[in-house]
Amino acid sequence: MKKFGSLLLLSLMSGAVTLGAYKLFFDSSKTNGITIASPNYAKNVGLSAETVDFTAAAENTVHNVVHVKNMTTQKVYSDPFAYMFGNGRGQTQEQYQVGTGSGVIISEDGFIVTNNHVIQNSNALEVTLNDNKTYKARLVGTDSKMDIALIKIDTDEKLPFAVFGDSDEIKVGEWVLAVGNPYNLTSTVTAGIVSAKARDLTNNGIQSFIQTDAAVNPGNSGGALVNTRGELIGINTMISSQTGSYVGYSFAVPSNITRKIVEDLMQFGNVQRGVLGIEGRELNINASKELGTSLSKGFYISDITQKSGAEKAGLKKGDIITKLDNKMVAGFKDLTSYINTKRPNDIVEVTVIRNENEKIIPVKLTKRELLTFEFNQIELIDIDEEDKKALKLDYGVKISKINNPELIQYQDQLLGGIILSIDGKKATDISTVSSYLNTKKTERAQYQIMTLNRQVFSVIF
Repeated sequence: MKKFGSLLLLSLMSGAVTLGAYKLFFDSSKTNGITIASPNYAKNVGLSAETVDFTAAAENTVHNVVHVKNMTTQKVYSDPFAYMFGNGRGQTQEQYQVGTGSGVIISEDGFIVTNNHVIQNSNALEVTLNDNKTYKARLVGTDSKMDIALIKIDTDEKLPFAVFGDSDEIKVGEWVLAVGNPYNLTSTVTAGIVSAKARDLTNNGIQSFIQTDAAVNPGNSGGALVNTRGELIGINTMISSQTGSYVGYSFAVPSNITRKIVEDLMQFGNVQRGVLGIEGRELNINASKELGTSLSKGFYISDITQKSGAEKAGLKKGDIITKLDNKMVAGFKDLTSYINTKRPNDIVEVTVIRNENEKIIPVKLTKRELLTFEFNQIELIDIDEEDKKALKLDYGVKISKINNPELIQYQDQLLGGIILSIDGKKATDISTVSSYLNTKKTERAQYQIMTLNRQVFSVIF
């Protein structure tokens, strides 16, 4: 009887442990229709590839990943420069193209996240599920800066969907799976490790990719990067290759940034991007010597944007940012990758070193469109008092950055130019310009621009 009692107690304890483990490892929560994995998850520590079981994660993920087909008609210009500067000599012809990529189902009612470049300029979108069912899709919204797009299919059945993991918690060396449709081969799974985090390929601090050595090829764009628990930690976006095929490294938009973008598109119809309102440089050995500081990591503030949250909160030129909330800041990419997960009016605790003393300053993020505006991958800002005085102007917006590949070759003529009017409408400031351009139904507009030597010319782009 005593033996039976011991066995009964052991069975009850085993059941309790099993139930507790299920709640600990597999329970999840939802926000804005997106399912997020519980923060209490198991970790595979010190396991080799031979002992880690990828099968469950792969089996779940292949049903969440879809094939995206983009039908588009593009205009080809015989003389791009002639068209760019509107002299009328360029001739055009239309070409019909079909592009393919991948996407990830993120809700049971048919919301799908993919890359912006997969669906760009589409006339029609078609989605094929893992069970070969095909649906017409509609575009919900895009974020070209982060190369993320949200599309939607309508179906009466409940679809399998991916659970978002916390991309901030992934570790370099952690095993990951890439799932997509390379070369139109559906449901392809490859494995690798996280090679690096917060990788910026443009050196401007805007991007914050997860770098992996999981094989990714053309057609994988928009597919899922998952951990060994099957949680979505990234959207595969690009490869680094001189041949166009995979040669060792691939890059994914982190899930925390993706989730924030998707929630914005669902709730507001556009991306709500908050900014601190600072300019500067990241510290390293040479920069630290030049600036006369003993710190070798951090972000040095060289300028504060007028009307920004940074100015209102009291951040100053010469401050060195070392931490945002509880996240360490070693450089620009750490700063921007964290701010990219925030919205306007969010308050961020900014830790700075000022005169060798540490200060924590709460900063309310400013809506990016109040300080800068992007249209057709051209960034615009209000002109400052120095520009007004030098150019004898009392209005206008300045071209501060050109991200459009078509215009890079013309940036010497365009960068720093002051836009006086757009489609004949006075470009008073960022507010009036953004209001007009947000209502445009075409991507191109005609700009009257004044250069820094007061020459005025018209451009169509």
